Amino acid sequence: MLVLLPPSEGKAASGRGAPLKAESLSLPGLAQARAAVLDELVELCTGDEHKAREVLGLSEGLRGEVAKNVELRTAGTRPAGEIYTGVLYDALDLASLDAAAKRRAAKSLLVFSGLWGAVHTGDRIPSYRCSMGVKLPGLGALGTYWRGVMDPVMTEAAGTGLVLDLRSAAYAAAWKPKGAVASRTATVRVLHSAIVDGVEKRSVVSHFNKATKGRIVRDLLTAGAAPADPAELVETLRGLGYVVEAEPPAKPGRAWSLDVVVTQIH
Repeated sequence: MLVLLPPSEGKAASGRGAPLKAESLSLPGLAQARAAVLDELVELCTGDEHKAREVLGLSEGLRGEVAKNVELRTAGTRPAGEIYTGVLYDALDLASLDAAAKRRAAKSLLVFSGLWGAVHTGDRIPSYRCSMGVKLPGLGALGTYWRGVMDPVMTEAAGTGLVLDLRSAAYAAAWKPKGAVASRTATVRVLHSAIVDGVEKRSVVSHFNKATKGRIVRDLLTAGAAPADPAELVETLRGLGYVVEAEPPAKPGRAWSLDVVVTQIH
């Protein structure tokens, strides 16, 4: 099973480990593209700060993020699973998993990134600021840039197993599974169900959507679950106590869409 995650905008500080060793990152087929993005990002942030903040979409209060990007090649690193923070990662809580679940996480979790393309949670990276929605002066929109190089690398990474795609729209744009891989892919939408004046109403709540996705991944890792395809994933999640609604796609070569319905927001 391969689980695709979005990153977080906010990130923990760079660690005290050795500086970035780009050649040690997983998915080596992305190395050349990573180097190009890294070079341009560092060059952008080394120059005019105002322009860098404008390109990166940063307010005056976040000017420190520009300085952080300048030091990407020399800053300390830590595992990506520690760098990414926020609601989904708080709910996932990788640090508290038992040893077996941590091994499963290191193998199956892949975080998409505007800077790195995608990294496993064990890859050591510095803290940075560069979302997939950024348009770098020389490379253009990063979503489009990564889409041009991702397919062969991700198709190989997906292998013949289930792909659980929990990415947000901006990061999903960087790679869309096709053909046989798509047929083994499941996307998840979290819906909050409430009774209003005797009628059920459903809505998507961003914060809770992220938290629930984090809990889903944690529960799968803790249970040692290894569903082979989307149909098995539905049954596995139901066995873990989730209310899941799903139907096979109308046409072959398309991903499954799963709705996880919850009644409490926390």
